Amino acid sequence: MCYIPVYKRVLDPISVTIFSPIKESDITKAIASTFMEMFTDYARSDVIIVGAGPAGLMAGRELAKNGLKVLVVEQNNYLGGGFWIGGYLMNPVTFRAPAQEILRELGVPFRKYVEGLYVAHGPHACSKLIASACDAGVKFLNLTKLDDVVVRENAVRGVVVNWTPVEGLPRQITCVDPIALEARIVIDASGHDAAAVKRLEARGLVRTRGMGAMWVEQSEDAVVEHTGVIFPGLIVAGMAVVETYGLPRMGPTFGAMLLSGKRAAEIALTELQKLEAEAR
Repeated sequence: MCYIPVYKRVLDPISVTIFSPIKESDITKAIASTFMEMFTDYARSDVIIVGAGPAGLMAGRELAKNGLKVLVVEQNNYLGGGFWIGGYLMNPVTFRAPAQEILRELGVPFRKYVEGLYVAHGPHACSKLIASACDAGVKFLNLTKLDDVVVRENAVRGVVVNWTPVEGLPRQITCVDPIALEARIVIDASGHDAAAVKRLEARGLVRTRGMGAMWVEQSEDAVVEHTGVIFPGLIVAGMAVVETYGLPRMGPTFGAMLLSGKRAAEIALTELQKLEAEAR
């Protein structure tokens, strides 16, 4: 049996137009001009955060809610770090009490698994945190990799960055100079990389100890406790704290990341107040 395809009548394009008439060049100009406007405005920020994982996002959200100009630089093309996928490529994410209160604040659905342990859907939790940071006013430069830090008068006063794809170029053409972005405070929330801290370590200004073995009950409290100023102008948060101080790792539970980010923001506010008092 032969089947003859039946095609619907092609409608007159004018009769079905629902979008406004815009030229391709208008779209290009809208992207380029809007990006450059933000880029120029945030060449100097109150706080620059290295890393858009849960600690960095939480710190940025809290700071922006306090009216500060906050820029987050992220080497990947997506935000959220490991918050999307939990552990072992399974995307439920766990939180030990009292971190569920932050989930409640963000509007993330969660349930109690056992006493003191809560579980949420990773993509839902991550997207809520990203949206909350954006709503607070945080701006982002993704696909942007930390190259170095700006150090003036024995204090970190910004970051040196380049496009992440530059690393993938052949060595013969990789002499693409980075650029500097200034800030009064920098927060290293770059996870296992501890990128900003290790730039200082390379100059003999600080020393890192590397990540310890897993011990959840010790790790999460220690991460929050050690979140703080590692060098004038530089605050360490999240897994970068573990790498810096040789603390035990905690694996795929995220309460310490959220609480560390919140504490980093509180410390940054205090440091900014000190800078303002010194300037008077």
